[in-house]
Amino acid sequence: MRPRRTWCVALAALAAGCATLSRALRFVEPDLRLEEVRVTGLSLSGGTLDLMLDVFNPNDYRLRSTRLEVGIDLEDVHFGDALFEAPVDLPSQQHSLITVPVRFEWAGLGAGARALLSRQGVRYGLTGVATLDTPLGDRRVQVRATGDVPLRTLLR
Repeated sequence: MRPRRTWCVALAALAAGCATLSRALRFVEPDLRLEEVRVTGLSLSGGTLDLMLDVFNPNDYRLRSTRLEVGIDLEDVHFGDALFEAPVDLPSQQHSLITVPVRFEWAGLGAGARALLSRQGVRYGLTGVATLDTPLGDRRVQVRATGDVPLRTLLR
């Protein structure tokens, strides 16, 4: 009887270990929020700005971002696009601040400028795709974020 009991205990331990490992390796998409916008350059046709993104990795393991393609809309008007291919480590259960450069054209400024004057802020939308290196292999995740950027963060 003892070998059968040992076998049952071993199977129960294996099942518990597999369940724990399954929970630990479950992938949850990171949370992304636009923290700040910094204008870095102006020209006759447009300019450049830096998007300061707060990214939270809710997983129990480190992620590594290998590519980010994102477009930004201000007041529902397309404003600019960015391709960011520098590797970024996203530690487990932590926030990371990532700076993403964006080129823009003056054509997209009208609605944003009106919003700054009337509401002291700009409504934004970010959409795109991020490629993440995980212990489970590469993952392509959709990036979607919306919110408001107050005037004070644009004037720093």
